[in-house]
Amino acid sequence: MEEHHFHLKINWPEGRNSVGDLETKNLKTKISIPPEMDGPGVGTNPDEMLLGAAATCYIITLAAMLERRKIGVSSLTIESEGIVEVEKGIITYKKIIHRPHVVLNKGDLSEQEEKVKQLTEKAEKSCMISRAIQGNVVIGLEPIIEEVN
Repeated sequence: MEEHHFHLKINWPEGRNSVGDLETKNLKTKISIPPEMDGPGVGTNPDEMLLGAAATCYIITLAAMLERRKIGVSSLTIESEGIVEVEKGIITYKKIIHRPHVVLNKGDLSEQEEKVKQLTEKAEKSCMISRAIQGNVVIGLEPIIEEVN
């Protein structure tokens, strides 16, 4: 069995509404509670970071699957949305919606569209972050598949 270790350091100087520093091998950023939750809104926050982890894992997994199938992609982008619910003071990350936008090479839409749609679904089930949060956070997909004009 092979293991990979990732490390993260946070300096949190004070109480709830402080601003901290987060550092990983390739990322340095300020962190705080978002303004939607009555925080200072400086830098990023856990809600955005979970959304970012889910979206980056998903898009990289989808890109690898498209490449392995030799599907000609002109452009691959994603917009993702995280939905957090606050009920009686309890904060719950309810849902993440991925909206991948796959633009195929000219002339490929008719023969590749169904395959690409299947891969958009398979990528969500294969992504390690999706699997890690499975059963706790609902993952929705709203893919757009089209071809270059």
